[in-house]
Amino acid sequence: MTTITTRTVAYPADNLTMIGHLALPAGAGRRPAVLIGPEGVGLSDVERRRAEALAELGYVAFAFDLHGGRYLGDPDDMLARCMPLLADPDRLRGIGHAALDVLRAEPRADPDRTAVVGYGTGGAVALELGRDGVDLRAIGTVNALTTGRPGEAGRIRCPVWAGVGSEDPIMPPAQRDAFTAEMEAAGVDWRLVVYGGALHAFHHPPVDHTVRPGVGYHARHAQRAWRDVVALLAECLLVTD
Repeated sequence: MTTITTRTVAYPADNLTMIGHLALPAGAGRRPAVLIGPEGVGLSDVERRRAEALAELGYVAFAFDLHGGRYLGDPDDMLARCMPLLADPDRLRGIGHAALDVLRAEPRADPDRTAVVGYGTGGAVALELGRDGVDLRAIGTVNALTTGRPGEAGRIRCPVWAGVGSEDPIMPPAQRDAFTAEMEAAGVDWRLVVYGGALHAFHHPPVDHTVRPGVGYHARHAQRAWRDVVALLAECLLVTD
């Protein structure tokens, strides 16, 4: 395990003061950079640990905030915040651009070698950055098969990898079909992995609060999805000295 350093970063977005988590790899040179977006509940230690794991692999990683430092463990509070966001691509893009600006301003980050990995609502942010034409090397999402405004997927300039649970009631087969049809029509280099028997947010370890129906952890597939994300980054964002 390499020695990494971390720090919190406050920055403005969506009329809030966001609190993100930056993880830097060992060394002094520039490294490829990865933006990490959390589930709808907001930034937690799960995403912070993933940023640190990517830093150990040699990436500059920034886990961004969705809710101004809040973690929305109550499903009603989470839906009240997230549903208007998911219905407004421009707000999602604003949140994404603000976080991306923080990441690319970090001296250790190579702004020309950047990827975004997002989960749930954070995955919707990742996709909207792509639809906004941002120069990215890869977009990875888990349980975030959101579709965009007509024609805008044609602005995605990098491979898109998406993972979803086969039993996810929030991202059912009809949503998978709509997402893949959008990607295919736009000529995007896309991949979809369906993890058999998994529910929504299958990658997220169990939490000590109420969750929405259809949400559940699947340890084996969580490990597989993480390996798939790391493989995507290794393919599209190779770490070199």
